[in-house]
Amino acid sequence: MTEPEPLEFIGTNTVRFRRRTLLYFSGCDFFRLARDPRLALAAQKSLEKSGLNVAASRFTTGNHEIYTRLENELAHFFAAESALLLPDGYLAPLAAATALAGEFSHALIDESAHGALVDAARMLACPVKKFRHRHIIDLKKVLWKCGKNARPIILTDGVFSYDGSVAPLRDYLKILSRRGMILVDDAYGAGVLGATGKGTLEFENVSRRRVLHCATLSKAFGVYGGVVLSSHAMREKIIERSRAFVGTTPLPPPLAGAAIAAVKILRSEPQRRKRLFQNVALVRKQLRAAGWEISESPGPIVRLPVLLAALELELKKRLLVAGIYPPYLRYGNMPHGTFRFIVSSEHTAAHLEKLCAVLAAFKKSFPHS
Repeated sequence: MTEPEPLEFIGTNTVRFRRRTLLYFSGCDFFRLARDPRLALAAQKSLEKSGLNVAASRFTTGNHEIYTRLENELAHFFAAESALLLPDGYLAPLAAATALAGEFSHALIDESAHGALVDAARMLACPVKKFRHRHIIDLKKVLWKCGKNARPIILTDGVFSYDGSVAPLRDYLKILSRRGMILVDDAYGAGVLGATGKGTLEFENVSRRRVLHCATLSKAFGVYGGVVLSSHAMREKIIERSRAFVGTTPLPPPLAGAAIAAVKILRSEPQRRKRLFQNVALVRKQLRAAGWEISESPGPIVRLPVLLAALELELKKRLLVAGIYPPYLRYGNMPHGTFRFIVSSEHTAAHLEKLCAVLAAFKKSFPHS
């Protein structure tokens, strides 16, 4: 894999790339909270009060009170019984899986699941079986092959980063035995989906009874860290059994302070989510009017169809000429790369019109792309 060239973030919606300032439609800071001065101020206050690092596991002497405050805020935001903070979003499903090792007969994982879930499945100490992406019938077949006495756990993203599609959790729970469980990595859904931003579980209108909900603070919340949202009993189990929790130094206090501020902002400013969805709807409408086949998904991801290599290069050139950073991505488990545009709540109408104009002109030049 070739390491990408570095980017310097400037202001709210621009980056510096090869000495040019370009409009930015990538990354996952959906509400641009990473650049919000209130988060910076909260981080500064926590730094002055608590220092940069607790320099110890929470299991020993690193259990600072700020972590309990953040966990309480997160549990309240997501309407969960409890929350357990991890130093990184990738670690959240791993911490949950290591605590559950040996409790399930089979781990069933979506073939397009994030790498964190692929690694978590290996920690469960049971056979791992894949099922076709978001495919209810195939999952039902895999469950049947596990046997009637099986105790399965399903691992899936809440929102899939490649195209913004959502896991049909409600349908999964209908075919899952009462002894089964679903482990959801909701990195792209938490803070965004649902009537109040509680994520994929709220969007799918399912309870937490048989769902273990993991999320990151590095996307919608604009900060850093991971969280497992669960029952009190499950939280205690992770603390007691998971080396991913016991053996790590927790989040730096300044980031925890900033995360508390971010949770409060998202809870008190629902207009940010309203603007986000309005912006996404505008882009999708204009691109479809221009002839692009744009799939429908509830989140802020707008993915173009796969293009021929020559057309990929042409579109990259046109975007750069227009002063837009080209968000071309190739995921490790996908056969082709694609352009994936992520719209934020803070993009202006002028920003969106500029992007749509470039893509509409390209489609007019290459109508069969």
